Amino acid sequence: MKNWKKWLSMLLCAGMATGLAACGNSSGAAGEGGSDASGDATAITLWTYPIGSWGDAATVDSIIAAFNEQHPDIQVSVEYLDYTSGDDQVTAAIEAGTAPDLIMEGPERLVTTWGAAGKMVDLSDLWDDEALADISAVSEAVVNACKSSDGVYYEYPLCMNAHCMAINYEVFEEAGALQYIDEETRTWTTEDFGKALQALVDSGVETTGVVYCGGQGGDQGTRALARNLYSADFTNEDHTEWAMNSEAGIKGLQQLADWVDAGLLSYDSGAQAADELQLFANGTIAMSFCWNASNESNYAEQVDFTAYAMTFPSDDGVPELDGGIYGFGIFDNGDEAKIEAAKTFIEFVCDDETQGPESVVASGFFPVRSSFGNVYEGSDQEERMTVFNSMMPYLGDYYNVTPGWAEQRTAWWNMLQNIFNGNDLEESVNTYIETANAATQAAMGE
Repeated sequence: MKNWKKWLSMLLCAGMATGLAACGNSSGAAGEGGSDASGDATAITLWTYPIGSWGDAATVDSIIAAFNEQHPDIQVSVEYLDYTSGDDQVTAAIEAGTAPDLIMEGPERLVTTWGAAGKMVDLSDLWDDEALADISAVSEAVVNACKSSDGVYYEYPLCMNAHCMAINYEVFEEAGALQYIDEETRTWTTEDFGKALQALVDSGVETTGVVYCGGQGGDQGTRALARNLYSADFTNEDHTEWAMNSEAGIKGLQQLADWVDAGLLSYDSGAQAADELQLFANGTIAMSFCWNASNESNYAEQVDFTAYAMTFPSDDGVPELDGGIYGFGIFDNGDEAKIEAAKTFIEFVCDDETQGPESVVASGFFPVRSSFGNVYEGSDQEERMTVFNSMMPYLGDYYNVTPGWAEQRTAWWNMLQNIFNGNDLEESVNTYIETANAATQAAMGE
């Protein structure tokens, strides 16, 4: 929504103040119950999705070691999730009564899904006046995203980012397609994107890009691609209804279908973002629709070309990027000692003057705290991160907090499969909208 100026203006003022580990691996000190055998230590578990190096055991172990220097009485064991099966693991753990104490992800899971289901601890006591002012100075939207509609905070945030796409610069150069992008702003129009696709195909590129729709992994990329083409809103302003059945939404989805039919794009009903990213890193395809600073870092050793970050094409050349807000939530497992220990860990990781900025750097994203400033200044990452920071002003509406989010995600990739398999486009979109809106109404108790 292009009237979401508050986040934009604050990000502009803040300036520089402002992924994939194997599932099931664990590290750190393990324990059963609230205390160890001696009764002196409280044992807690952390599950984390692959948010930059928060999916890397060595990095997380070093953070836990720093934490234990100050808090030797709290043992932290870790399990690493991925975006393919992680949600299923969490759901199974909740149903079995074995949910972790701590979990690291974003508001769409911590607030809209698990918080709304009554599974999370109220973290309002962590949001003191200092934290509220510091985070609000960067973005009121972050503050609002971390609390439920009735004002209960289920997430304490660490970092934020803007999701984008990327192109193989050398392939575009050889195809004469660089003329269709604005290299200064890293933007392009829908018309020029189509011309670039044609230039790539004409130069002999076998597969330009893949619209992946085999699951929800990395679906922010396909959503941003479809809605930006003709500046569609993904939800209404109040986040109570889904809106891709608008004229602009239908037009964008139809454009994707037309490009696929013309052989200018491909689709894969069995692929998710991890598969697409691997194809891009291998040089098999010329672009990725699931890029950000973290993914660039994760695939750096595999890429032997210039992975050039770009915003998504839009009809007016002014994109609206999907954002990510990442932080911590605590599952209510009924153990007050563990809950307090988990809060202590969150405060150390997110608020400590020394560890806080280092925790952000580990994510590969940008701080939600204004006081942290430019956490990459003077490092070997400064130039690279400046590119991604330049995209932060393009952040659009954080619609991920819409109730019924999880059900909508499944309906979205099912809709894409139906469209690309030749089913009636408008009928497929309307079915998606009906399914998503029904889930939203149910979540809102209507």
